[in-house]
Amino acid sequence: MDEKNWLAGEFEANRAHLGAVAYRMLGSRAEADDAVQEAWLRLGRSDADAIDNIGGWLTTVVARICLDMLRSRKTRREEPFDLPVHERVADTSKTVDPEREVAFADSVGMALLVILETLAPAERVAFVLHDMFDLPFDDIAPIIHRSSAATRQLASRARRRVQGKTDVPEADAARKKQIVQAFLAASRLGDIRALLSILDPQVVFTPDTAAMRYNPSVRELRGADAVAETFRGRAQAAQPAMIDGEFGLVVVVGGHLRVVLLLTFDGEKIAGIDAVANPDYLGNLKYDLL
Repeated sequence: MDEKNWLAGEFEANRAHLGAVAYRMLGSRAEADDAVQEAWLRLGRSDADAIDNIGGWLTTVVARICLDMLRSRKTRREEPFDLPVHERVADTSKTVDPEREVAFADSVGMALLVILETLAPAERVAFVLHDMFDLPFDDIAPIIHRSSAATRQLASRARRRVQGKTDVPEADAARKKQIVQAFLAASRLGDIRALLSILDPQVVFTPDTAAMRYNPSVRELRGADAVAETFRGRAQAAQPAMIDGEFGLVVVVGGHLRVVLLLTFDGEKIAGIDAVANPDYLGNLKYDLL
């Protein structure tokens, strides 16, 4: 069997799984089809000999494509949500197995799809991949450009929404903006007490490898005391921004984006801060200053 036929066989073996992943992330049959088809095209352009696990590689690629589509949807403020009628996900053929389609639609559930639509893109990807498809947080983290700890927090927050456990109400957009601005002001002024009032007691600060190279003194920190001490008197060049539809801070030096701080909220507290300086990520990043 030549390589092309072998790749086609591997892709077909994973097609149903990829379609399920894409549909749960996107809630749209048409977009799920597009994501799976794009994954096939990328597989064809890849060095197959360098891929150890075709199924895992395809799942990662589909997840990244879906994340980009979700972020683009947020930017356009569109909601291409589809009602779950009985059509085969990610299968452009005309042959349909009615029993399989009914089972699939029932397994997704209309109510769940509606709730998933309320999640931020990174939350949705983290929740779907971990809670529905059992991917480890260490594998999901690179897809959404977050640390494993932050990915776990995103999935946990999404899970609380899905389960209706909202004992601690999530801050609305206006309140989050105030929290970000208060954090920035407290950091610049070196006001430890103000920083502690904003940070969750179990807050986690996680820099990526590029951020640690950019500032060798930066390292992973856990707990409000340690994080507050690190940010005391800093963030002088940081600016509040909406980063791919989420609140955070950006550091621009000489007209070039150097670092972004992605914030995770738990109620009205900052529960996670991820410093990302990966050039590949920053090069494709869309943000708007607040």
